[in-house]
Amino acid sequence: MPTTKVTIVYYSQSGTVATMASRLAQTAEAQGAEVRLRSVGRDNDEPVEGEPQRPTPDDIVWADVVLLGSPTRYGNIAGRLKVFLDSLGAQWGTGQLADKVYAGFTSSQTLHGGQETTLLALYNTVIHFGGILVTPGYTDGSKFVDGNPYGASHVTGAANDIPVGDVTNTALDHLVTRAISISRRLNA
Repeated sequence: MPTTKVTIVYYSQSGTVATMASRLAQTAEAQGAEVRLRSVGRDNDEPVEGEPQRPTPDDIVWADVVLLGSPTRYGNIAGRLKVFLDSLGAQWGTGQLADKVYAGFTSSQTLHGGQETTLLALYNTVIHFGGILVTPGYTDGSKFVDGNPYGASHVTGAANDIPVGDVTNTALDHLVTRAISISRRLNA
């Protein structure tokens, strides 16, 4: 079976989404996937030392699985991730973004801080791409613990000081495992 190619593109202001993205990458690599971890950057265009490369359209075209991460911004995705997604018009227009597995992950400061609406807003773009949404649903017992069938999510607390722990890591592991599994079935 060919190696599954996974691209993870995210925006992270406080580091939580970056931590989540790293966990997804580690889990995907442990399953034999080839992974490209990409950050759209922060408030300037200068890469920070140690931060992953910036994403390019080729990173999405190359992938079998695309995982997109953003903190909530008023119940929506962060503008920097949206700018990147909006730059993919040429690839969308030629069908290069279709028929790939997509899923999302997010974080917010509070439990009801817009996690579900952020993921749903993200999925509007994926639907236009012709992507195949592979959300976790309630396909694993861990989803009854973290409570988010739309993707993986984490509550940071108002001070952004609640670290990503076992519940979130289990949800992230399930998300990427499910996405890779479905992609492998589709490409078999």
